[in-house]
Amino acid sequence: MSLIELIILAIALGIDCLVVSFSQGLLINNNRVKTSLILALIMGMFQGCMPIISYSLTSIIYNYISPFAKSLVFGIFLFLGTKFILEAINQENNNLQTKLNYKIMLILGIATSIDALGAGISLKLTNSSLLISSLIIGFVSFIMSKIGFWGGAHIKQSHTKTMSICAGLILICLAIKTLL
Repeated sequence: MSLIELIILAIALGIDCLVVSFSQGLLINNNRVKTSLILALIMGMFQGCMPIISYSLTSIIYNYISPFAKSLVFGIFLFLGTKFILEAINQENNNLQTKLNYKIMLILGIATSIDALGAGISLKLTNSSLLISSLIIGFVSFIMSKIGFWGGAHIKQSHTKTMSICAGLILICLAIKTLL
């Protein structure tokens, strides 16, 4: 795979990171610099590691996960999107303080990187350099996650309850997209 093809692949894989991080940028009010950095690191790490896993265990892992990948991603995003909406609706006041904990960040990192498992197989089949490919995919996902988070944080003009509902709807739309 050429460098240009690899960068295009990395951007395609990073789209989910951008969208999920954007939704979190809409929600997070406290410790945004730290949160955006940790979220981007987790997104980049999972995006970079998933191709290594599938590259190494090409036929074993992909054959087990492939039939359920869309359902897994759908379920995770639907659950998280619904959770954000319900928390916003049930909030007593409009000064909603959302905290993105490590458990949720890890779940988002895994959910957004399931597609990268398939990329590892294509990297193996095209005899691409695993180290260079994984580093590029991870770095591009990191950058796209940071851009998404801060894009969401900067357009936050409405009260937080509305933004929480919007973030939840974005995640639900992402869940539906996985089924198409």
